[in-house]
Parts: sequence; structure tokens; C-alpha cells
Amino acid sequence: MNAIISQQQIDQFNKDGFVILRNVISPEMIEKIQNECERFIKEKDDEMDAKGVEVDEINHKGKRYFIAMKNKSSQPMQELLFGKEMETITRSILGDDVYLFLEQFVVKAADKGMKFSWHQDSGYLSFDHKPYLSCWMPLDDVTEENGTVYLLPYEEAGTRTRIDHVLEAGTNDKIGYFGENPGIPAICKKGDLALFSSVCFHRSGSNNTNKSRRVLLMQYSAEPITVEGGKPLYLAEPFVVNGKLQK
Repeated sequence: MNAIISQQQIDQFNKDGFVILRNVISPEMIEKIQNECERFIKEKDDEMDAKGVEVDEINHKGKRYFIAMKNKSSQPMQELLFGKEMETITRSILGDDVYLFLEQFVVKAADKGMKFSWHQDSGYLSFDHKPYLSCWMPLDDVTEENGTVYLLPYEEAGTRTRIDHVLEAGTNDKIGYFGENPGIPAICKKGDLALFSSVCFHRSGSNNTNKSRRVLLMQYSAEPITVEGGKPLYLAEPFVVNGKLQK
């Protein structure tokens, strides 16, 4: 039995669209990634200051951040994204071909971190594609109070395929589920991982604590996700190809 992810957990992922793994990432690695997160937040604030704006796409200065595709300038991120733990997890879910599709820090600031509405990650893509894997890694212990993610099992969502989303005025969020089900909160410690399919509906609440809630979202696909002309939509970095480790 695999010590990182069991067959039972793989089966749960396939049935519900998500599973939570406990105590996967070391405290030493978490600390390294926390430091990188703070570095990139400062860079984003400086960038928005230079533009003279408080909102940049779905980034809201001092409230909510989505900071993506920084791994090339971060050795700790390279070590994590292409390390043994992520190799084992991604191969267990995706099979013998794994590509890094996207990585981004998702941060809700203290006392005022905004909510994020019900969506599928695939809902942010406007074309058909094979569902990919989202690995949600908290850099702080996460609870309902500080805005953890809530997950909706396939059966309760009524779908396991991508559906069209609508844009929410004022936040630039895309929304695809309008039901009353509150979802299942992921109560996680630093070092845990919440895995969910890109077609699994999820949302998050506001951060009502006096500390920020930081997460690194790592997304992997079983094949490159490309747009017209074969250009990668975001990233298409080969991790495992035909069962052979590339990194």
C-alpha cells in the first residue's frame, strides 16, 4: 500500500471528485514555500502600485491574490512541484503521462479576505479539454473561519463534466453552481493536500481571522492543454512521459 495515497483514497477521488491527504509535505518545505509566497505578494503589490490600481483581473490588493506561474524563478517551488510526493500523487490519479499545467498562490488577507464563488476550475477554460488535477496545499492551517475550500461531491453537484459558467459582476468570479448545498469543508493542517478534479465544484469563504490564509494550488494534466496552433494555454511542462520521469 502506498504511504502517500492509498487505493481507497484513489477510489474516493474517482467517486466524489476529491480526496484529502494528510501530512504529505514536510514542515521544512512548507516554510520555504511560505517565504516564496510572501516574496511574490510584495511583487504583485508593487506591480499594482505602479499601475495605480487596486484590482488587477481577480487580484484585489490587500484582500485576495492569485499569483501564477512563478516556479521558474523559485528553486523551492521546483523542488516541490517535481518532487517525489507530487510524482506519486499525480501518477496515481492521472497515469503514466503527467504535465504541469499551472501553479498559483491563492491568498486571502486577514479580516477581509474575499469569498470565492462556486465554480469548476475547468469553468475558467472556454473550450473542451480532458479534466485535470488540482492539488490544493495550505500554507497555513485552514478552517471554516479563515476561508477554507468547500467541495461538492459529483453526485450532489449533479454532474462530473464541465459546464458553462457566468461572470459575477464586481468580483470577476465565474459561477457554475447555484444550489443550496453548502459543500464539505476541507479542514486541513499545513502539510495536508486537498486533491480535486477540475470538474469538481468548489468554493471558499471569507477569512474572518487576524492572519492571512495562504495556499499553493498545483495543477497537473494528463496531456498538454493547448489553444489554437498547439500553444500551451498556461504551462505544459513534462513531468512524467510514458511512465518515465522527466524532471
